[in-house]
Amino acid sequence: MSFNGFPKKGLTFLSNIITNNSKEWLDNHKQDYEKYIVIPNKAYVEEMGEHLQILIPHIHAIPKVNKSLFRIYRDARFHRLDPIKERIGIIFWQGSTHRMQSASFYMHYDPFEVFVATGIRNFKPALLSHYREYIKNESTRKALHFILQSLKEKGYTIAEEKYKRFPKGFEEHTDKPYAYLAKFGSMYAYQTFIPDQVFHSSKIINRNFKIYEDMLALHQWLYSLTLFTPKQSYS
Repeated sequence: MSFNGFPKKGLTFLSNIITNNSKEWLDNHKQDYEKYIVIPNKAYVEEMGEHLQILIPHIHAIPKVNKSLFRIYRDARFHRLDPIKERIGIIFWQGSTHRMQSASFYMHYDPFEVFVATGIRNFKPALLSHYREYIKNESTRKALHFILQSLKEKGYTIAEEKYKRFPKGFEEHTDKPYAYLAKFGSMYAYQTFIPDQVFHSSKIINRNFKIYEDMLALHQWLYSLTLFTPKQSYS
């Protein structure tokens, strides 16, 4: 299927969810959901996946729910009053680990904002410990620092530090160059823009690909992180 941009009616559909957030409403508008959300999103995954193979030959670009496409439903245990997501998420990832703990290229959009990012948006405990061990190596830590500085100079935004204090077990490294990196609980860079005419056309492929290409070094650093095996075991 060909990708011709994200339809404006898709944003209208998402706007309607804001005021009609219920499973019953979605069930009654399944045809619009398929036409204006699912079909163009699948087409985007296929098209962008072919582009990303230029950068990462084995990138996972799978146009299915719970693969490159996120579920439209939130976890009902915590969202009884708003069970439907009001934004659409799309992800492409590298490696055999869970997509959310892998180096990835990501996008989400809603009626107000398009968010395009590369990285890992939240380190779960095992990966967080893994990351902290990895950056105890000065050359590895230095490489990440300069990648982030380069992205900032290009106008991209970096994830904020999550922790105010250095983590336990990192005390002997606090005076080392770039030790601030130990305070992060995620690692990604991103850019946002409003849904404009480019978003509603096939040109969004080239715009997003340029962002991902600019962020390739960060992606590669994080992929190396996921391959790294620390000397100590984290159970």
